Amino acid sequence: MEWILPGILIALAIWAVSIYNRLVALRNRFKNAFAQIDVQLKRRYHLIPNLVETAKGYLAHERNTLEAVIAARNGAASATQRAAANPADGAAMAGMMAAEAGLTGAMGRFFALAEAYPDLKANQNMMQLTEELTSTE
Repeated sequence: MEWILPGILIALAIWAVSIYNRLVALRNRFKNAFAQIDVQLKRRYHLIPNLVETAKGYLAHERNTLEAVIAARNGAASATQRAAANPADGAAMAGMMAAEAGLTGAMGRFFALAEAYPDLKANQNMMQLTEELTSTE
Protein backbone atom coordinates (compact mmCIF):
# COMPACT_ATOMS: atom_id res chain seq x y z
CA MET A 1 0.00 0.00 0.00
CA GLU A 2 2.86 2.37 0.69
CA TRP A 3 4.07 2.15 -2.91
CA ILE A 4 0.72 3.24 -4.49
CA LEU A 5 1.06 6.98 -3.79
CA PRO A 6 4.69 7.23 -4.98
CA GLY A 7 3.77 5.13 -8.02
CA ILE A 8 0.92 7.48 -8.90
CA LEU A 9 3.19 10.53 -8.43
CA ILE A 10 5.86 9.00 -10.66
CA ALA A 11 3.25 8.16 -13.31
CA LEU A 12 1.90 11.73 -13.18
CA ALA A 13 5.42 13.14 -13.47
CA ILE A 14 6.17 10.95 -16.50
CA TRP A 15 2.85 11.95 -18.06
CA ALA A 16 3.54 15.68 -17.44
CA VAL A 17 7.03 15.42 -18.94
CA SER A 18 5.68 13.63 -22.02
CA ILE A 19 2.97 16.28 -22.49
CA TYR A 20 5.58 19.03 -22.17
CA ASN A 21 7.87 17.33 -24.69
CA ARG A 22 4.97 16.90 -27.11
CA LEU A 23 4.07 20.60 -26.82
CA VAL A 24 7.67 21.63 -27.44
CA ALA A 25 7.83 19.35 -30.50
CA LEU A 26 4.57 20.81 -31.85
CA ARG A 27 5.83 24.36 -31.30
CA ASN A 28 9.01 23.55 -33.19
CA ARG A 29 7.02 22.00 -36.06
CA PHE A 30 4.84 25.12 -36.17
CA LYS A 31 7.86 27.43 -36.32
CA ASN A 32 9.55 25.25 -38.94
CA ALA A 33 6.41 25.21 -41.09
CA PHE A 34 6.20 28.99 -41.01
CA ALA A 35 9.91 29.26 -41.78
CA GLN A 36 9.40 27.13 -44.90
CA ILE A 37 6.52 29.36 -46.01
CA ASP A 38 8.62 32.44 -45.28
CA VAL A 39 11.47 31.14 -47.48
CA GLN A 40 9.12 30.61 -50.43
CA LEU A 41 7.51 34.02 -50.00
CA LYS A 42 10.88 35.77 -49.85
CA ARG A 43 11.94 33.91 -52.99
CA ARG A 44 8.78 35.14 -54.67
CA TYR A 45 9.38 38.72 -53.52
CA HIS A 46 12.93 38.66 -54.89
CA LEU A 47 11.76 37.46 -58.31
CA ILE A 48 9.15 40.18 -58.80
CA PRO A 49 11.56 43.13 -59.32
CA ASN A 50 13.39 41.12 -62.00
CA LEU A 51 10.10 40.39 -63.71
CA VAL A 52 9.06 44.05 -63.59
CA GLU A 53 12.42 45.19 -64.96
CA THR A 54 12.15 42.71 -67.82
CA ALA A 55 8.68 43.95 -68.66
CA LYS A 56 9.34 47.69 -68.31
CA GLY A 57 10.65 48.12 -71.84
CA TYR A 58 7.61 46.44 -73.35
CA LEU A 59 5.04 47.92 -71.03
CA ALA A 60 6.25 51.50 -70.71
CA HIS A 61 2.74 52.89 -71.09
CA GLU A 62 1.31 50.40 -68.55
CA ARG A 63 2.99 52.16 -65.67
CA ASN A 64 0.01 51.88 -63.29
CA THR A 65 0.07 48.10 -63.47
CA LEU A 66 3.80 47.95 -62.83
CA GLU A 67 3.52 50.36 -59.90
CA ALA A 68 0.63 48.33 -58.46
CA VAL A 69 2.72 45.16 -58.60
CA ILE A 70 5.65 46.87 -56.91
CA ALA A 71 3.43 48.37 -54.20
CA ALA A 72 1.71 45.03 -53.60
CA ARG A 73 5.07 43.27 -53.36
CA ASN A 74 6.37 45.80 -50.83
CA GLY A 75 3.19 45.53 -48.78
CA ALA A 76 3.32 41.74 -48.79
CA ALA A 77 7.00 41.72 -47.84
CA SER A 78 6.44 44.02 -44.85
CA ALA A 79 3.37 42.02 -43.75
CA THR A 80 5.41 38.84 -43.94
CA GLN A 81 8.14 40.39 -41.80
CA ARG A 82 5.56 41.32 -39.16
CA ALA A 83 4.16 37.78 -39.24
CA ALA A 84 7.64 36.22 -39.11
CA ALA A 85 8.42 38.23 -35.99
CA ASN A 86 5.55 36.48 -34.20
CA PRO A 87 3.94 33.61 -36.17
CA ALA A 88 1.44 33.03 -33.36
CA ASP A 89 -0.09 36.53 -33.78
CA GLY A 90 -3.40 36.02 -35.54
CA ALA A 91 -3.68 39.66 -36.63
CA ALA A 92 -0.24 39.60 -38.22
CA MET A 93 -1.07 36.36 -40.05
CA ALA A 94 -4.38 37.82 -41.26
CA GLY A 95 -2.54 40.91 -42.50
CA MET A 96 -0.04 38.72 -44.31
CA MET A 97 -2.82 36.71 -45.94
CA ALA A 98 -4.58 39.91 -47.07
CA ALA A 99 -1.33 41.33 -48.46
CA GLU A 100 -0.62 38.06 -50.28
CA ALA A 101 -4.11 38.11 -51.78
CA GLY A 102 -3.47 41.67 -53.00
CA LEU A 103 -0.13 40.63 -54.48
CA THR A 104 -1.67 37.62 -56.19
CA GLY A 105 -4.35 39.87 -57.71
CA ALA A 106 -1.79 42.41 -58.92
CA MET A 107 0.36 39.64 -60.38
CA GLY A 108 -2.70 38.21 -62.12
CA ARG A 109 -3.38 41.56 -63.77
CA PHE A 110 0.30 41.81 -64.67
CA PHE A 111 0.33 38.36 -66.30
CA ALA A 112 -2.89 39.14 -68.17
CA LEU A 113 -1.30 42.33 -69.46
CA ALA A 114 1.89 40.47 -70.42
CA GLU A 115 -0.19 37.99 -72.43
CA ALA A 116 -1.32 40.89 -74.64
CA TYR A 117 2.28 41.56 -75.73
CA PRO A 118 3.61 38.72 -77.91
CA ASP A 119 7.19 40.03 -77.88
CA LEU A 120 7.19 40.14 -74.10
CA LYS A 121 5.59 36.72 -73.85
CA ALA A 122 8.36 35.30 -76.06
CA ASN A 123 11.17 36.98 -74.10
CA GLN A 124 13.37 34.28 -72.51
CA ASN A 125 13.87 36.17 -69.24
CA MET A 126 10.15 36.81 -68.93
CA MET A 127 9.32 33.15 -69.57
CA GLN A 128 11.88 31.94 -67.02
CA LEU A 129 10.81 34.41 -64.33
CA THR A 130 7.14 33.69 -64.92
CA GLU A 131 7.79 29.98 -64.61
CA GLU A 132 9.70 30.46 -61.34
CA LEU A 133 7.02 32.73 -59.91
CA THR A 134 4.19 30.36 -60.71
CA SER A 135 6.10 27.46 -59.16
CA THR A 136 6.24 29.31 -55.81
CA GLU A 137 2.48 29.81 -55.55
